[in-house]
Amino acid sequence: MAAPETSTAAVPTLYTNNTLRNAFGGVLSFFILLLIGVLAFSIRLFSVIKYESVIHEFDPYFNYRVTQFLTKKGIYEFWNWFDDRTWYPLGRVIGGTVYPGLTLTAGTIWWLLNSLNIPLSVETVCVFTAPIFSAFASWATYLLTKEVKGAGAGLTAAVLLAMVPSYISRSVAGSYDNEAVAIFALIFTFYLYLKTLNTGSLFYATLNSLAYFYMVCSWGGYTFIINLIPMHVLLCIVTGRYSSRLYIAYAPLVVLGTLLAALVPVVGFNAVMTSEHFASFLVFIIIHVVAFVYYIKGILSPKMFKVAVTLVVTVGLAVCCAVIAVLIALVASSPTKGWSGRSLSLLDPTYASKYIPIIASVSEHQPPTWPSYFMDINVLAFLVPAGIIACFLPLSDASSFIVLYIATSVYFSGVMVRLMLVLAPAACITSGIALSEAFDVLTGSIKFQLPGVTSNAEVDAGETSSDTSEALTDEVKAEKPDDTSKNRPSKKSKKKERELAENPPAKATAKAKAKAEKKRLLALPLEASVISLLLLVVLGAFYVVHSVWAAAEAYSAPSIVLTTRSRDGLHVFDDFREAYAWLSHNTDVNDKVASWWDYGYQTTAMANRTVIVDNNTWNNTHIATVGTAMSSPERAAWEIFHSLDVKYVLVVFGGLIGYPSDDINKFLWMVRIGGGVFPHIKEPDYLRDGQYRIDSQATPTMLNCLMYKLSYYRFVETDGKAYDRVRRTEIGKKYFKLTHFEEVFTTHHWMVRIYKLKPLKNRIRGKAKKSKSKTSSTSSSKRSGTKKKNPWQ
Repeated sequence: MAAPETSTAAVPTLYTNNTLRNAFGGVLSFFILLLIGVLAFSIRLFSVIKYESVIHEFDPYFNYRVTQFLTKKGIYEFWNWFDDRTWYPLGRVIGGTVYPGLTLTAGTIWWLLNSLNIPLSVETVCVFTAPIFSAFASWATYLLTKEVKGAGAGLTAAVLLAMVPSYISRSVAGSYDNEAVAIFALIFTFYLYLKTLNTGSLFYATLNSLAYFYMVCSWGGYTFIINLIPMHVLLCIVTGRYSSRLYIAYAPLVVLGTLLAALVPVVGFNAVMTSEHFASFLVFIIIHVVAFVYYIKGILSPKMFKVAVTLVVTVGLAVCCAVIAVLIALVASSPTKGWSGRSLSLLDPTYASKYIPIIASVSEHQPPTWPSYFMDINVLAFLVPAGIIACFLPLSDASSFIVLYIATSVYFSGVMVRLMLVLAPAACITSGIALSEAFDVLTGSIKFQLPGVTSNAEVDAGETSSDTSEALTDEVKAEKPDDTSKNRPSKKSKKKERELAENPPAKATAKAKAKAEKKRLLALPLEASVISLLLLVVLGAFYVVHSVWAAAEAYSAPSIVLTTRSRDGLHVFDDFREAYAWLSHNTDVNDKVASWWDYGYQTTAMANRTVIVDNNTWNNTHIATVGTAMSSPERAAWEIFHSLDVKYVLVVFGGLIGYPSDDINKFLWMVRIGGGVFPHIKEPDYLRDGQYRIDSQATPTMLNCLMYKLSYYRFVETDGKAYDRVRRTEIGKKYFKLTHFEEVFTTHHWMVRIYKLKPLKNRIRGKAKKSKSKTSSTSSSKRSGTKKKNPWQ
């Protein structure tokens, strides 16, 4: 009778030990996640530490300007804001053409801080929004990966995402762009989808729709979500993994998510009218047909079920055909079949270069090179295949979603370098799973073969755990008989209790021996396990070093301020802000400034001047007009700019200091975009034997175009040779004068040059003087006696 008492007494102790172990693990995981958040935030502060707290790049300046307007004027003025300082003379309705998620998020943070008497400026909040949300994205990655492979894999994936260079490039302090909050929204939406799929909870399904709504508000990349999830649902249906949980995870997302998405002004009816969303509706019909089939299968006999299935499938096919016919009719009138230009360029990588050069001209829309993968995800590129294999062991609904996610993101990142940002979370998740599984196998092998750990210990542990589970089961089963019999055990019950107390340990011993034998067969040699573990540690250390270097050197420099190191030390080029400050202080507030669209946002935000085009690129004809002016001779360009009421023209030139992203290097895109609308601009006219040249072999059309003249005017005065350090050659036309434009400002390093259009009065007076010189001496002598007043004075 002593054995059963010992077994029963051991149950609460072991149960308490397991509870304490779980509680300690939860607390430890919490502090690890807290440290991961601190790491994700602090590694993105190099830009502030090395430079200053400043907005980076081009698009963030527009977002900063909009946030300023929101905090000053309020939400209602923001939705109705018509900005007359952009796209002159057309203007732009900001509230209906911008994704408001980033602006509303930063505005809310600023309002909360000021409500708590923490007086931070709007600029400071905008600078640190991206690092804050990078910590949130790391925590969301932990939750997502935990739903797939457990807490260990989740922690590993979270720390990988906190440092992955691809994500750092878009979330450093000062990178106030839509992706700053959109990546968190993307990961969190996927987590809630998998959480709903694993639990079948309508609560999480509702939260999933709200997270999707936040993603729609934040970034146009929300179409990736609304296409990836239907693909996974269809995959589950085809592979026979349909369940009620799958229906609950998907159906509310389509209905509620689409209704919420339509509330965003920039999306509106596009949520139901464009081809990017049609896949979700088609899968929505399919899952309802499948759900109805499963429903009638449970209530009908097999014979009636066959008849009903035939009827349901027939009706379902008819409905699908009708829906497809309606969709075809809706998109048939569109030349792009209802797809946006960027979506078509993802499906067909050659589409943009053929039909929409404005999309192809953006550097971040170009395909990446192989070294860029190693730069942006580093060693994760080698761990992703192992993570995919681990997802199949075993394959679940959640792990199949991760496999589909990594497969699609790899394809899209190969088409457009900007979408390396979408690949980064998937690579971190799969790599985290691979590392977690590898550490489990290697540490298990080492622990199994340590001198103090024998098979008997494994058997004892197996016996203890088996005894615990069996004893707990016996107690649960015994509760009901005890209650019904009112503590009056019979002889039969006592005999049965003794048998249950004696037999389970024997069974547990057999199971534990089998488990120990299986572990012995799967265990790796001790030396191989230790070496492999050390190699993984070295691999992780290499990843950390590369990520810190990328954050400190490669991605911390703001494009508005450039630096370079030489033997003389560090050189800072602050020409952009110098030029915008000159425009702000030396031009009239209503003057119009023309430049290539790259600099529109910065000119409006920093100089507070009206621009002709900017980075929104919504009107291809307007951009083509500016491109045509830059590609035309000086007189024709003056007429184009004068018709647009332009007073100043701004060009970026890097030939003196070797800045490669100048307007001369972008000039062929101006020619292509302008020629796409105005046929008289032809690219071959600017090429010599198919080569783009600015030296003595350049074509006359190239040497006489406005962009060439505004870039190289007086350039020969710098060194006497007019040597271009970017193109590494001497320019072809060194000495020339401007007749329709005059130079008004050139920055210290010649990076930004500003010209003013000469007024019509001066131009015509010069032409009149020229005509006078050509008159005969006889006519001039006749008029010499009478002095006439100059009509142009």
